[in-house]
Amino acid sequence: MSFHTADLCDAHSDSLQIVDPMFRDYGGNLSFCGPISTIKTYEDNTLVRAAVESPGEGRVLVVDAGGSMRCAMLGDNLAELAVDNGWTGVVMYGCIRDSAEIGTMPLGVKALDTHPLKSIKNDYGQRDIEVHFGGVSFRPGEYLYADSDGVVISKTPVVD
Repeated sequence: MSFHTADLCDAHSDSLQIVDPMFRDYGGNLSFCGPISTIKTYEDNTLVRAAVESPGEGRVLVVDAGGSMRCAMLGDNLAELAVDNGWTGVVMYGCIRDSAEIGTMPLGVKALDTHPLKSIKNDYGQRDIEVHFGGVSFRPGEYLYADSDGVVISKTPVVD
């Protein structure tokens, strides 16, 4: 599927949410899109693992990790699981690690930064709830479009 977020904004800005510029690209796919699945957690990636172990079905995993810069919430092992299970991308409001390896994978990954420390594992968080960061609300089932220019959200698909 080919699209440019700038073109989507030109054609649909009245119906899109536009995420504040804050993310860096880390995945091998700079452009990705799909229905949203969400996680809200803080410095615990247990639910991230559970999500990427499940069928992605072309969805984008949006993780509200509280913007933590103290540990990584996604590494190469979880990114590989995401690829193997059909996720198109991950938007991490937090950090990742193993960025060089993730950069070779056919997966879109946007994150705030990198951090070498892994997260804790206390099974903390919630899945598929509305989350808020970057000036927008991410709702499960809505559509996310991301490329090197940014991230936009639509209630319905805007690209065939």
